Amino acid sequence: MPKKRLLSILATVSVAVAGAAAAILPMTSSSAAEACVAAYSSSAVYTGNMRASYNGRNWTAKWWTQGEAPSTGGSGVWADNGACGGGTTPPPGGGTTCNHPNWVAGQFYPAGSIVRYTNGQYYRASHENPGYDPVISTWYWSPYTCTGGGGTTTPPPGGGSGAFPVSEAQFNQMFPNRIAFYSYAGLIDAIKKFPAFTTTGSDTIKKQEAAAFLANVNHESGGLVYVEEINQANWPLYCDRSQPYGCPAGQSAYHGRGPIQLSWNFNYKAAGDALGIDLLNNPDRVKNESSVAYQTAIWYWMTQRGPGTMTPHDAMVNSRGFGETIRSINGSLECNGGNPAQVQSRVNAYNRFTGILGVSPGGNLSC
Repeated sequence: MPKKRLLSILATVSVAVAGAAAAILPMTSSSAAEACVAAYSSSAVYTGNMRASYNGRNWTAKWWTQGEAPSTGGSGVWADNGACGGGTTPPPGGGTTCNHPNWVAGQFYPAGSIVRYTNGQYYRASHENPGYDPVISTWYWSPYTCTGGGGTTTPPPGGGSGAFPVSEAQFNQMFPNRIAFYSYAGLIDAIKKFPAFTTTGSDTIKKQEAAAFLANVNHESGGLVYVEEINQANWPLYCDRSQPYGCPAGQSAYHGRGPIQLSWNFNYKAAGDALGIDLLNNPDRVKNESSVAYQTAIWYWMTQRGPGTMTPHDAMVNSRGFGETIRSINGSLECNGGNPAQVQSRVNAYNRFTGILGVSPGGNLSC
């Protein structure tokens, strides 16, 4: 992600998110004498702070997960609480009633707050936030079941390949030259963290958003071929030393990585804090773990306006057109005559992908 995407607001956001993340992602170890909690089940859904025992150890989920056995590897979703034994304790949560307040736009909510949205469903804040919309924001688990469910959440609508409007066969057709690192499985795992991604609106809008995201990813990564920025001479340029946390991984550690080429130390900090992953100190996770790479791209898509006036997700679900997603990613460097050839390259990919999905591309394709 080149310097053109430097967002001054990210420095402030990342600090706020960091504090929130620390409040909900406990990493402390338990003593060996702790009783084992309920055994892990591959079919169960685990959300932030839910616990399970596996292979004689207790584990805490940092965010929504299903089907990923507890370990210190994988997507990094599990925190190891240490060895356990001496019986089991019931899983966290107990029967509660739905008597939570109505959501109010712009009102501050601490992490863990449960609100009743205008659609009648309940949502639990995974991070403290200033009244973000629970349906659009990735800072909520949704929906939240608070009657008869023991305080659990249901799987996000984008949490499986059946919900994502692009099949693996279609994905392979879109990216015939992709490298193995950019796997379909990695994309599906990343989507689990973003309930509103490609699940908002009509079936047409869902497919258009999927095509728009993949078309921009196609352009940024050379068809899902490049994991790191090619020009290594630029690598030392993405360290903003004015940030209070500096560049702990090194001057050249924050170059472009992943399908949307995440760049700059403050972007790694903000993305990592939002995702519950320490990318500031471990930026190579974006090039070493497929799910993490995709997560950074979807994080940008769902939460960042870049040089535009809205997030790419908002542009698609509000029918503002594919052209607005280009503006949110590269702004005047491509739009308004900045680089019409690059714009057309993105539009060509979008038209091809919507054709594969059998959906109209809609209007306002250019910027």
